[in-house]
Amino acid sequence: QVQLVESGGGLVQAGGSLRLSCAASGTSFSLNRMAWYRQAPGKQRELVALITSGGSTNYADSVKGRFTISRDNAKNTVSLQMNSLKPEDTAVYYCYTDRYNSGTLIRSWGQGTQVTISS
Repeated sequence: QVQLVESGGGLVQAGGSLRLSCAASGTSFSLNRMAWYRQAPGKQRELVALITSGGSTNYADSVKGRFTISRDNAKNTVSLQMNSLKPEDTAVYYCYTDRYNSGTLIRSWGQGTQVTISS
């Protein structure tokens, strides 16, 4: 069973930085697509950043140029470096992974970590 454990959330002032990390276990990590989603109060969960098994990345328009997703296949971790944070980045951030196994898409979520940006 895939387990994802996030860390690194917290409270920072606008303009500051945070680095989120997600440790994965129970999966062939290098084969997995990894992503960060976030959900603000009263809003739908949205994709923030994604990185494929090959290292290609994709970002939400709202975070392009400010956030960077990276992965370390040797350590089974994915990170999200968040710079120039804004109050609207406040949300619970979730680590996500998926990959195909015998034709079935296997998805897993972390428990989430709170990020709060004060103005």
